[in-house]
Parts: sequence; C-alpha cells; structure tokens
Amino acid sequence: MKRGPRETEQPMDRIRKRDEATVGDNLPGGEQREVVAIDAREDRGGAPVGGGVRVGGRVTAIFEARLRREYLPVLVTLALFVVLFGTGSAIYPAFGSGQVIIDLFIDNGFLLVAAIGMTFVILTGGIDLSVGAVIALSAMLSASLVEHVGLASIPIVLAVGATLGFLMGYMIHHFEIQPFIATLAGMFLARGLCFVISIDQISIKHPLFAEWPHIPIPLPGDMFIKPTVFVAIAVLGLAFWTLHYTRFGRGIYAIGGNEQSALLMGLPVARTKIGAYVVSGTCSALAGMLFATYTLSGTGVHAVGMELDAIAAVVIGGTLLTGGSGYVLGTLLGVLLLGSIQTLIRFEGTLSSWWIKIVTGALLFVFIVLQRAISSKRSPDG
Repeated sequence: MKRGPRETEQPMDRIRKRDEATVGDNLPGGEQREVVAIDAREDRGGAPVGGGVRVGGRVTAIFEARLRREYLPVLVTLALFVVLFGTGSAIYPAFGSGQVIIDLFIDNGFLLVAAIGMTFVILTGGIDLSVGAVIALSAMLSASLVEHVGLASIPIVLAVGATLGFLMGYMIHHFEIQPFIATLAGMFLARGLCFVISIDQISIKHPLFAEWPHIPIPLPGDMFIKPTVFVAIAVLGLAFWTLHYTRFGRGIYAIGGNEQSALLMGLPVARTKIGAYVVSGTCSALAGMLFATYTLSGTGVHAVGMELDAIAAVVIGGTLLTGGSGYVLGTLLGVLLLGSIQTLIRFEGTLSSWWIKIVTGALLFVFIVLQRAISSKRSPDG
C-alpha cells in the first residue's frame, strides 16, 4: 500500500518542524522562542532530536534577525534625536547646552509618565484615549484636595486613576468592547467629572505643589534640575524593570503578540490585560499631579489632546501599534524627540507653534510606514 507524504514522514521530522514553527511565533522576547523549542523536544522524551544543533542555529539566526528589526525603529528615533540636536546646536550655540537637555525632562516629565502608561496598553494591542482627560481630572482633584488633606491627596488621586483604568480594562476584556470605544467612554466620563468638581480654574498655593517641585537642585556647570524629574525617571526605571524582568511584563508582550496563543499557554490574560489599563490610569493620574505642579492650577480644559501626544511619543519611540513589540526606553526617546522639536521651534522664534504638530504628523507617517515594513517582513509571506 502506497503511503502519502504525511504518513512516510518520520516522527522526529514532525517534531523538528513543529519546533521550528514554534520559534516563529510572536512570543514575548526572542530568548523565549529558543526555550520553547528546546522544551518541546524535551517533552518528547528528553532525547536530542536529529539535527538538533542545526535547529538551535536556526533559532539563533531567527532571534538575531528579529532582534535587529525590533531595534530598528528605536535606533531611527535615536538617530533623528542626535541629528536634530546636532543641527540645533550648530545653528544656535545655546541649544547645545546641557541645561537644554535637562529642560527637556523638566518640561516634559508629565508627558513621559503618561506615555509610559500608554506604552503598556499599546504593547497589549490596545489604546487608551482617556489619558488627557484623566490628567485633567487628576489636576483638578489635586487642586481641590491638597488644601484640605495635604499629602493624603496623592494616594486618593492615584486610586481614582487606577479605578478608572480598571473599569475600562474590565469592560474591554470581559465584555469584549473595542478599546477605542471603552476608553472613549472613559475620556468623556473623566472630562465631565472635571466640571462637576468646578467649572472655574482652581489655583494651587499649597507648598506640596507650589514650592518643593520648583526647588532648583544645583548641578556642576551652572546647571540645575528639579525634583519632578526624579519622579519621572523613577517611573521609567520601574516600568523598564516590570516589562523586562517580571511575569506581568512578559505577559504584556505575549498578549500583544497573540492573545489566543497566550491564553493557550496558560497565561493570566484577563489579569494582565486589565492590569495594563490600571497601569495606564495610574500613570495618567501621576502625570496629572506633575502637570498640576507645572501649571499650579487645575481646570477642566487642561491636557486636551494630550493622549494623542502620548500615542505619538510611543509610536515614534518604536512601539508597534499592533502590540507585542516595543520598549519604554524608546518611548523616552520619542518624548525627547518631540520636546526637542518644540524647543528648536522656540529658539527659532518666527515659526508658529503649529509647526510642532506638522512635524509630529510627518514623523508619525514615517514611523507607521516603517512599522508596516517591519511587520510585513515578519509575516510568512513577507
């Protein structure tokens, strides 16, 4: 009896092919791909598979190739930042001072914190349109509460942001509502609550917001830094550690790569996805408090459209809008690049501030095309 090609195929060959296919899955981090392939062979009895060395070499080659592609948008952002900063320094000597770089962190600390939270959400393949409204709500809450409860206003504001993030994440996962719609509802809710608190602007005079965040800390070379910068850097460091060294972070990447595969692997998809929106809500609340220290006021019209600035920083920083690939350090570069554009236009003096939006839009087009090119190379038909 003549056998078909499937029946004549040796069991070890089928195992090897399945292992190589597993390597190609979009799992969180390249090193996991090699581990999965090795574990699959061990599950079949622990004996080395014929050609196992060749498979390992293939794993390494795939890992290195994909690693280069994943780093490409971040490297492009870094190159653009260096070119822009170098050009600005050549045209305006004062632009190249160390204080200008520090001022990028001082003036954009709240945007960096908000963009870090947005990075968690986009890595899962979602989006959060409520960021700007939550920032405004947090600023309003801070302005209204700090005069009465002082330091206790900080955990209250953070809890409100985390609760809003939880509600949106719960709706998205358990009711299978599109993130765009769920977070749009959160945006309207948070923005409306701002005007429930007050329809007028609330000024902040409490030392917690009005004094200590503005104390200049001297640095060598006649430079200075402000305490709010350390808050933003601490959030950045915590986010980096969470995404790259915890199970929660690996779950974020896995869900963004393929949610169904993550579910089949036994990962806590519900908890992780909702947790991403809780992180975003908490970061937005913290960004709102930093924004309140920056403006010394709270009003319902603050931070309109800031969620779009956060999304732009994340995308320009190299995070794929489809999820599964990206780095918070890339988000930092995205924020610094946008801040450098704003600073350079301010130095120029004659250009309208709308040129910031024009340049940002052009950069977004470039990075979306770059992401599309990278995604097409990842696909089997690409």
